[in-house]
Amino acid sequence: MLPNRLLLPLIITLLCCASAQAQYVWLDDKGSKQFSDLPPPATVPANRILKSPGKPAVTAPATTAAGDAAASKPQKPATTASKNEEFNKRRAEQAEKEKKSADEQQAGTDKAKNCERARAYLQSLESGVRMANVDKNGERSFMDDQQREKELSEVKRVLSGC
Repeated sequence: MLPNRLLLPLIITLLCCASAQAQYVWLDDKGSKQFSDLPPPATVPANRILKSPGKPAVTAPATTAAGDAAASKPQKPATTASKNEEFNKRRAEQAEKEKKSADEQQAGTDKAKNCERARAYLQSLESGVRMANVDKNGERSFMDDQQREKELSEVKRVLSGC
């Protein structure tokens, strides 16, 4: 026999374990069993509640079970090949999403750099400093006022998209 000092904690532990089990069992809209210590939502009809505390387990009527089976249309178990195909498909979709995200991020970075360059060029053009261009022969030629205005309008057009 167990000593008296161990008997009381053992009884208390057993009582706590008994009350910790799921007390409610019901079928949800999809036909799957739900286990909870809280009562099901009010939208669940009484005939779909399989077990309540203090009540014996109730089996669902055959008509309800047949209706649920027809509504859910049981599928064949997935084969290894179909599981592998689905996995490869999900992996390809994930890789495509990651590539698209990386491309968008790179495009945003490139646009920010181009906008910064255009702002610097606009500041140089507006400062009035003599600007030189290199022609196809490799010789420098300086911009006149007409070319400067043309470049200013072009840079402002580019900056309008930033």
